[in-house]
Amino acid sequence: MKHTTSIELANLTELILADSDVIKSEEVKRVTVDDAIVDTGATRLSLPKSLIEQLGLTVIGSRKSRTTNGIVDRNIYSAVQFTVLERSGIIEVTDVPDNVPVLVGHMVLEMLDLCLDIKKGLIYNPDHEDEWIEDQL
Repeated sequence: MKHTTSIELANLTELILADSDVIKSEEVKRVTVDDAIVDTGATRLSLPKSLIEQLGLTVIGSRKSRTTNGIVDRNIYSAVQFTVLERSGIIEVTDVPDNVPVLVGHMVLEMLDLCLDIKKGLIYNPDHEDEWIEDQL
């Protein structure tokens, strides 16, 4: 069963520049994706290349990634601030081809203390009575 969620994304570098009054807050590149796939088999937040360009993210490295098509090289891009179910975090993103939807991986779910319920979809961790509790880093 396919589960989706809405995710708000903002270019973190630009958020910092806006907070420092270097640019106007209206200049921060932001995108909301209403149908991001909650993919517990994915690790990170993966964005189509066109969305990465729209957010103005820059390549900061690369990593090998295991996919259904075998092991491939994926670029790692500068960080975004993301919001899912009114909880926010910061993460570097990886790219996927433009024909692949936004993939919300398990690192995002763990950072925000969210769980995937087979019937309800994405929910707050029921073990924490809807309170946001982070693991020690």
